[in-house]
Amino acid sequence: MAGNVQMIIDGKHRRPRAVLLVTALVILVTGCGKKSGLEHAYSYDDRAVRFTAEDGDGRAPGFAAGLAVPKEGDDSPGEGEAALSARAAGVLSLDGGTALYQQALTERMNPASTTKVMTAIVALKYGNLSDLVTVPEEAVITESGSSMAGVVPGDQMSLEDLLYGLMIPSGNDAANAIAVHVGGSIEGFVSMMNQEAARLGATGTHFVNANGLTDPDHYTTAYDLYLMFHEALSYDTFRTIIGTHDHTAVYMGSDGSQKTASWTVGNYYMNGKAETPEGLAVFGGKTGTTKAAGYCLIMGTRTEDGREYASVIMGADSRAHLYEDMTNIISKIDK
Repeated sequence: MAGNVQMIIDGKHRRPRAVLLVTALVILVTGCGKKSGLEHAYSYDDRAVRFTAEDGDGRAPGFAAGLAVPKEGDDSPGEGEAALSARAAGVLSLDGGTALYQQALTERMNPASTTKVMTAIVALKYGNLSDLVTVPEEAVITESGSSMAGVVPGDQMSLEDLLYGLMIPSGNDAANAIAVHVGGSIEGFVSMMNQEAARLGATGTHFVNANGLTDPDHYTTAYDLYLMFHEALSYDTFRTIIGTHDHTAVYMGSDGSQKTASWTVGNYYMNGKAETPEGLAVFGGKTGTTKAAGYCLIMGTRTEDGREYASVIMGADSRAHLYEDMTNIISKIDK
């Protein structure tokens, strides 16, 4: 066990020391992320404990200064704030502090394709972008309405292009191809996802697949989604992919022919279908939609002076209301 902790401490220099402390605590309590230990390994109440100003800045001991935390008290919109159609929402700085807006931040929700933020994290952490991936049989998904990148078993595409196919058209086929390549199997990759969630302190989260298709045992919270998005943004490749308006992949088909696939971003702020509030710029994000999850979006917003925020909407009742709700909450950012 000590070796595991040391490996993390000696790993990428990106990790703030306080995150390492949380990491070590989570690993010690969870038994390296086994499902049986994840449920209450490090509860939200534990990490949200407050202490006096002279002791620190209001975070639980060991919680990273670069991570924002929910406001104290009732986890609901404040007096006079407009009601949202969404079941959960939040605006949190990527540099720490307390939430600018929150609603049901720690309630378990179906994440739909926002799951793919974690899929991308695991792929970027453990995979090689230049790898040529042979699309497996597991990429065949027959669920009605499933979003797809368009790859089929036997196609060969780079892991980097598959990540574009994962994030831009939200390809469930790309998610499964990535999972089998990086994790050896869907199950192996999902285990890695859950271990990574535990490492990040996302203890209201449990995954059973890499794409976000509905399952009663597949869930996260708006706050945990913020933690994952914050982590994903530490990878330059992730920032590049989510900031891309469109991407064309050239790859080899299963019959040996050259094929191309072109994908265009679905985020309305990025494709001009929704107006971003003045003084703000959306630099990328991930949508997710299923009947069970409703309409979801996690995204990054930057002010003119360079401050960055993550905003999340989960469970909106329509696409129109998703963007109305998102515009409402990001308008609270001090520009």
